[in-house]
Amino acid sequence: MIRSITPDDTDALIALANSIGLFSSDELEELRQMLTDSLSKDGNTYSFWITDDDDGLVGLAYCEPERMTNGTWNLQLIAIHPTHQRQGRGAKLLLFVEQTLADRGARVLLVETMGTPDFEHVRAFYRKNGYDEEARIREFYAEGADKIVFRKALSTQGE
Repeated sequence: MIRSITPDDTDALIALANSIGLFSSDELEELRQMLTDSLSKDGNTYSFWITDDDDGLVGLAYCEPERMTNGTWNLQLIAIHPTHQRQGRGAKLLLFVEQTLADRGARVLLVETMGTPDFEHVRAFYRKNGYDEEARIREFYAEGADKIVFRKALSTQGE
């Protein structure tokens, strides 16, 4: 089941993000602050979703609109607990995000990732799900760590 998060989910979501092993303690604290800020906003400007099953929270996706654009969103985070990976859950969660955004009138979804060899499986995931590499900024994150931007059209408008 995919549902919107609530403030009560915060600790479980931070534990989930920690379980994938890609975030430093500072980044986890920043994620906690992003969650807190998002949940305290009025209206529906920012969007968070998680998956929930009998084992508790197993997936997380966070996206936000790109400022000063018309219908462009950025997927900031998608994660599936390691014990639940390679079961199609990430693709299902991503599709849910895409459909929800398209229903809200979004045109384009962007996602940024690292261009290092240890992130090849991440880039392969996006390619498999219909994303095209749109841009590469060399040595963005650090020396030898490019930023790669993937893009997917969510509607035929603007294509």
